[in-house]
Amino acid sequence: MEIGFSQAQAQRVLKQRNMLVLASVGFGIVAIFALISASARDREVVLQPVLSRQIILSTSGVTKEYLELVTRDSALLMFNRTPQSVDYWLEEVLKIVHPSAHGKIKGDLLKIVADQRGSSVSQYFTLERMKVDPEALTSEVSGTLHTLVGRSEVGAVKRTFRFDWTYTGIELRLTGFGAVVENNAHGASLSSAQAG
Repeated sequence: MEIGFSQAQAQRVLKQRNMLVLASVGFGIVAIFALISASARDREVVLQPVLSRQIILSTSGVTKEYLELVTRDSALLMFNRTPQSVDYWLEEVLKIVHPSAHGKIKGDLLKIVADQRGSSVSQYFTLERMKVDPEALTSEVSGTLHTLVGRSEVGAVKRTFRFDWTYTGIELRLTGFGAVVENNAHGASLSSAQAG
């Protein structure tokens, strides 16, 4: 009698184990399919700090509104600096630079830092116009670049600067920037990584 009972008990435990294994395999397959579908779907992040409108980031591409906001903030960061702020300025500009362009842009920016550190020359940029192209991932800002020595303004030059971007995943990063130089014979060219 005891042998029959223990065999029945063992069969019940064996059935429960087999059912648990089947359920685990089923849940594992469902989890794998969920991960595959989640990784293939476009990701979106909604940004709304102190903006007048909602901005959505998507892996399918950068929106014109987002490119305008990033260009505006980048221009204000890059073209507004004092001798006291050049170290902070350098760190902040390099945060938005794509790793592939980091070395080249850092070298160009270090020249600007060396020229401005210890001097009394400051500059600020008054933005007057902006043009963005989300398809080509470029943007241009036009305005007046003001140069001050001490508290006296010694120059105010109309300039246009172009920014080249790369968009990977949902991350927009700078790959190049510079002043747009007008050439009479060939249109416009870019003077690379010159912030002033």
